[in-house]
Amino acid sequence: MPPTLAEHLAAHVAPQVTAQLQPRLSHPLFGGLLRRYLPQTWWFVSPGASATLHVGPDGQSQAFEGSVGPPDVVISWTAEAFDAVLAYRDPSRVPPGSGRPNVEKRTPKGAAAFDYLRSRLGL
Repeated sequence: MPPTLAEHLAAHVAPQVTAQLQPRLSHPLFGGLLRRYLPQTWWFVSPGASATLHVGPDGQSQAFEGSVGPPDVVISWTAEAFDAVLAYRDPSRVPPGSGRPNVEKRTPKGAAAFDYLRSRLGL
């Protein structure tokens, strides 16, 4: 059975976000700039499943099953497309016919973060 969206986020995305973000938050100049965009909550939604990626004000990232908290960004796509892109971060691994994800940027800070991180997530 393939991993759930939350399992993909917990295994592949949350640890990397935490590892990249926390050292940057301690930088005197960049840390202050980054803090303006935190916390962040992103929903990942596919038919029959949803998961949440939450990045706290300290840069700690966590994944949850379901749609938790008010989102800054909502990304909707097929489960197969999420499986490929979250595991490999390579858009060429997305199954043919999956199209592009539907992205709703619900807050200005979410829009800025998504535009910056989009390619790092393989979206």
